Amino acid sequence: MINENLKLSGQLNIVLKDKAGNIKDSRKVKNLVVDSGLAFIASRMSGTSKAIMSHMALGSSTTNAAANQTDLVSVLGSREALDSTTIAGTNDEQIQYQASFEAGDATGAVTEAGIFNAATAGDMLCRTKFDVVNKAADDTMSVTWTITLSAS
Repeated sequence: MINENLKLSGQLNIVLKDKAGNIKDSRKVKNLVVDSGLAFIASRMSGTSKAIMSHMALGSSTTNAAANQTDLVSVLGSREALDSTTIAGTNDEQIQYQASFEAGDATGAVTEAGIFNAATAGDMLCRTKFDVVNKAADDTMSVTWTITLSAS
């Protein structure tokens, strides 16, 4: 009997820099692939025409991530277009989404993040909540979000 379990997990690398480029904060955070994200993956596998993941957003809510969420609870600014999307892997397949939030973008007490397939509305793939990262108006924040698919 073949017993195969597909596992899907995600992790963010967050790097906050001051206006001189000095690292003020750096951390790794796990995420939740939400129900709409799982439905998105299944729809892409069946060949539907849903748009690819293209944007990332930051927010300020301390509400825990839940599977039924379809957007961030309290978005800071607007969704940022992804800078890059990269696929890699040997035994596990990984996709990395990278976005940069420049000075003036998503300023404030950042405590949540999400990946989306549209600048507004659309599908949310993942959401995470984390301890506060205080992004000042002249700070930049880089988020690299890695989604790993593994069969074990």
